[in-house]
Amino acid sequence: CRALMDEVEYDITKARQKKTKVGSFRINPDGTQERRKVPLAQSEAFLTDLLDKVCERMNDYQLEKDPVTQKKTFKRYAPRKGDKIYKEYKKFYFYSDAYRPLKFACETIIEEYEDEILSLIAQEARSLADRLCSEESGLCGTSANHTEL
Repeated sequence: CRALMDEVEYDITKARQKKTKVGSFRINPDGTQERRKVPLAQSEAFLTDLLDKVCERMNDYQLEKDPVTQKKTFKRYAPRKGDKIYKEYKKFYFYSDAYRPLKFACETIIEEYEDEILSLIAQEARSLADRLCSEESGLCGTSANHTEL
């Protein structure tokens, strides 16, 4: 849940500065159109596309065990597209079936909590992972270090 919301929050943060036109393509009798600019991060098309593709990035995470507490957590190991090392990283091919359960969990969470995710984004809520994973869905405990999906 936290990996999913981390990815969603990253994309929304990148899109906050951009605007897109929404409205009808119909032309009114007076020759005008009802179109207005809204932040890209709040457009329905952007959010739908984001939720459709976000689970594909779950292969950028790996399961790590804390040597002290022995708790297992998913941590992002792959650089993001804008990072300096990204071009070098993409030269290598990484594939493993190990991420499939994480991808499945991601898709399940989106399927069950899509309305809550969209509502939190519309409210421009901060700490999306805490709000969705702990408060809205109860999938995780209140601690940010909790590892349940």
